[in-house]
Amino acid sequence: MAERKTELKRTTNETDITVTLNLDGTGRYEIDTGVGFFDHMLTHLSKHSKIDMVVKAKGDLHIDAHHTVEDVGICLGEALDAALADKKGIARYGHSIVPMEDAKAEVTVDLSGRPFLVYRADFPTEKIGEFDVELCEEFLRSFSTVGKFNLHVDVPYGTNSHHMAEAIFKALGQAIGTAVKIIGDDIPSTKGVL
Repeated sequence: MAERKTELKRTTNETDITVTLNLDGTGRYEIDTGVGFFDHMLTHLSKHSKIDMVVKAKGDLHIDAHHTVEDVGICLGEALDAALADKKGIARYGHSIVPMEDAKAEVTVDLSGRPFLVYRADFPTEKIGEFDVELCEEFLRSFSTVGKFNLHVDVPYGTNSHHMAEAIFKALGQAIGTAVKIIGDDIPSTKGVL
C-alpha cells in the first residue's frame, strides 16, 4: 500500500501555513497556529483520529484569528484530499458521538468527493477566552469544502462553550479516523469513483 502522507505549504498576504498529514499514524501532533484555543482543538482532532498532524501557521492575528483558522481549514482539507488519493479501500463513512461533561456532539462524515456542511451548535457565549466561537463553523466549512466531504455536526445540548467545542473536535477526529481506515481493496462506491 502506498504511503498516505502529504505535505503542503500555502502562503497568502494574510497567512503562511505548512501542513503535514500521515493518515496511517498514531495521533502524534505538532500544532502552532498562534491561536491557543484553536491549537487545543487541533490536538484533539489529531489524537482522536490517529492521524499524525503537523500544522505551523503565521497569520494576521493583529486583525483577528479569522484568516488563520479559515486558511488552516483550507490547508487541512487539501492535505486530506491529497493523502486519500483515489480513496481505494477506505471505509468512507465515519460517525461518532462524544460526551464532554454537560455537552454532547454528534459528527458524521462521508468522504464522498462532494463538499457539504450541516452545522447545528448553539453556543451560550460568543467567545471561549479570546477565541470567537463562530470560528468553529468557519474552520469546519473550509475543511469540508476543500477536503471534498460531507460533514454533519450536531450539538443537541451543552451549557459550557469550551466543552461543546471540545466535544465537536473529538467527535470529528473519531469520525474522520474511522472514515479514512483501509477496510477493503476497491473504491467504496457503485460509481467506481469518489
